[in-house]
Amino acid sequence: MATTITSTANTAFEPPALPLLYCELRWYAAYTAANHEKRVAEQLGLRGIENFLPVYASVRRWKDRRVTLQLALFPGYVFVRLALRDRLQVLQIAGVAHLVEFNGVPAALPEEEVAALQKGLASGMRAEPHPYVTIGRRVRVTQGPLAGLEGIVQRMRGGTRVVLSLDLIQRLVAVDVDALDLEPAHGCAIDVSATKKTASTLGARWHAR
Repeated sequence: MATTITSTANTAFEPPALPLLYCELRWYAAYTAANHEKRVAEQLGLRGIENFLPVYASVRRWKDRRVTLQLALFPGYVFVRLALRDRLQVLQIAGVAHLVEFNGVPAALPEEEVAALQKGLASGMRAEPHPYVTIGRRVRVTQGPLAGLEGIVQRMRGGTRVVLSLDLIQRLVAVDVDALDLEPAHGCAIDVSATKKTASTLGARWHAR
């Protein structure tokens, strides 16, 4: 009886498809060695990898004069936009420790949060690092690149500010806003005149409407 033998030698091998998570361009936080943020951002740029290093101006006294420095707004972090399948291009850069993970998987940053920070800083918005804020009256920003962010008002000297919380890296940043651009988050009235007189700090949690 004749036997038919089918050869698969010439059949093309098709590797399993990668999960969509590994193919989509998303923003991730790359954790860097201390004071290596600018060097890492430069190397990312040379490799054609989209990156975002938020900085702020800090005036320091040095000997007989004052010097304005551009410092990392989130020390130890540079944001990179890439598909996870290409993450080795980032991890191979000297000074990069790892991508921030959640449950063992690199965790993507919300696109709207990164976009809001980019637009705000590009518009000349004043920002600086800020310690953690836990108490106060919750309000919402209604105008500008930060519109839709909710947070907590605290009485303090100075101008009206918004403290944005980037939960993934557990860092906060204080941003100047106009008191008229605030509204109550839960239907309670805000005394804008008192807010402008005493100034406020808004501890904001990053979630858009």
